[in-house]
Amino acid sequence: MNDLNSRILEAVRAGQILESSARNLQLMLASTHDAIVLKSIIELLDQSAWQELNDRFFRTLAFGTGGLRGRTIGKIVTVAERGAASHSAQPEYSCVGSNAMNAFNVSRATQGLVAYIRDYHFQHNRSGLPRLVIAHDTRFYSSEFTALAAKVAAENGVDVFLFSGPRSTPQLSFTVRAQSAQAGIVITASHNPPHDNGYKVYFEDGAQVVEPHASGIIARVNALESDHYTPLPESEQGSVTVLGPEADAAYMERLESLILDPSLLRNTKGLRFVYTSIHGTGGVIIRPMFDKLGIQYSIVPEQEQQDGRFPTVKSPNPENAEALSLAIAQARHDGADVVIATDPDCDRMGVAVRNKAGELELMTGNEIGSLMAYYRVLKLREQGVITSENASRCVIIKTFVTTDLQKEIANRNGMRCVETLTGFKYIGAKLGKYENALPAEIRARYRSIPEAETRALRLAHSSFYVCGGEESYGYSAADFVRDKDGNGAAIVFAEVAAYAKSRDLTLPELLDEVYAQYGFYKEQNGSLTFEGAEGAAQIAKLVASYAKQPPLEADGSAVLSLRNFATEDFSDVEGDPIPKENMLIMELADGRRVAVRPSGTEPKIKFYLYAKELPAQGEVLSSDELAAAKPKVKASLSRLWDWIQKDAAARASS
Repeated sequence: MNDLNSRILEAVRAGQILESSARNLQLMLASTHDAIVLKSIIELLDQSAWQELNDRFFRTLAFGTGGLRGRTIGKIVTVAERGAASHSAQPEYSCVGSNAMNAFNVSRATQGLVAYIRDYHFQHNRSGLPRLVIAHDTRFYSSEFTALAAKVAAENGVDVFLFSGPRSTPQLSFTVRAQSAQAGIVITASHNPPHDNGYKVYFEDGAQVVEPHASGIIARVNALESDHYTPLPESEQGSVTVLGPEADAAYMERLESLILDPSLLRNTKGLRFVYTSIHGTGGVIIRPMFDKLGIQYSIVPEQEQQDGRFPTVKSPNPENAEALSLAIAQARHDGADVVIATDPDCDRMGVAVRNKAGELELMTGNEIGSLMAYYRVLKLREQGVITSENASRCVIIKTFVTTDLQKEIANRNGMRCVETLTGFKYIGAKLGKYENALPAEIRARYRSIPEAETRALRLAHSSFYVCGGEESYGYSAADFVRDKDGNGAAIVFAEVAAYAKSRDLTLPELLDEVYAQYGFYKEQNGSLTFEGAEGAAQIAKLVASYAKQPPLEADGSAVLSLRNFATEDFSDVEGDPIPKENMLIMELADGRRVAVRPSGTEPKIKFYLYAKELPAQGEVLSSDELAAAKPKVKASLSRLWDWIQKDAAARASS
């Protein structure tokens, strides 16, 4: 051990290993007896793999408000990590490192979480042990990390509930509420590359943790420098229960309530779908829901197998055209109208739709969410659920970086549009606020009340959440799930498609009707990627430069205002303060807008660009006006993105 420490210190003096990397290496070596850890570190030192060592150890993988996310397979896989899995894409052991998603960090995270929820449980004088629900997707080590988290939690005094196999993130959210659990964990890295995995935490309301619980849990987890613990006496330990089919049935019963007009799905002739789970969890619930609702669909056989390699795609991200290519080919073969794809943990959904020319085209997350909002408002008005008398108590919730078309739909129908920071946890927090505004006797039984009844109660006593979402392909249409829900989105969008088909319209034609009525809104997203330890510093430098030296003009248009959400105080339309966030929004004189924020889950800085062409007040855009607006607005966004990239390059090099 002394020899290893000497080698590490020598590498620091030579400028090969960062001081922070050396400290974390030494801490791990001092606290472990794991032969895989020792052998892997020695192997990387012997190879002079300084960049790999720095990437693995430059920090301890911080438990933040989004939990943990990081590489679970290193860029360099050591012989010790590869183990007996010489012919497998998944090494026998996960990536060694303080900055990696591995057993070391899963144990730390679970210990800290359990300590917090036990304190919370007993401080509120609740009987029995606190409950924890754990779900996982199909990624490498997901089932192993789930088993470890369950073991750590039970041995530290929590009753644990597991699913019988991979399940989606939204089902975890629902089940936390259904089981009256204090918290939930889902082991997933969403649509990240195959080498990543993650650990997301939910609180008793079924939403991702927000303040004050977020800081409390973060402090407990990040205070632990070792993964070791002493189990409680057996009599004080919790149990581990595997949930049966009734857990799926309860979730599916609520999902069915999202359909506003079931006859559309059953009676619209000739409407056909292709669905793909992209090797993830979506087929577990979506396929039986489609069967139950009478939706005609086919699957992509090559992508039905749950497989953490995601072997048929470059990235299992339904935002990307490539991820839908096999499904689109299947739709061409089948003559299907719509392709629906979900990511590995089935919280995001992407679609491709057939246009008037008979070709399949992708829709953006903004377009999908706007169609869902338009249809649900229209149908709920037709059904008398939303009226002119109660519209002010109805709400659409979106993030600041989501299209303003949804705000216009809400405002023009007398509803509120609440804007939140990026992350569905903020939408979940709003839903929690609306639930807490209900009378106490209703809150006590709220989770067991049928959905139609809850709508009436929310309209009478609180706020009725019509729908919401974010541009990054996350949507929600009810409050029984407190996260974005790819399962729910799939069936809601299927109903929108049936509505269009019943009127002999394609979905792009229906979207044009929305544009004609509310204005043509167009968005373009871009990002710059910076990997590893050096990349994190580069992202921070670039973001800081916009705050310190904001541009005076962009693409020839003056910057009228810059809102810095990291330093300024803002409130939403309900008067609630908006938490601080590392995000800036620039408003340009010509009506365009740019938002800048570093990604919370990927080594990227993201840019969101917006432009619009509005009809005259009280008018609609004619077909000719809309046809002229589309290329004009798109060209203005393209020019703006070119300008941003050049400006960012200059800032990064200064």
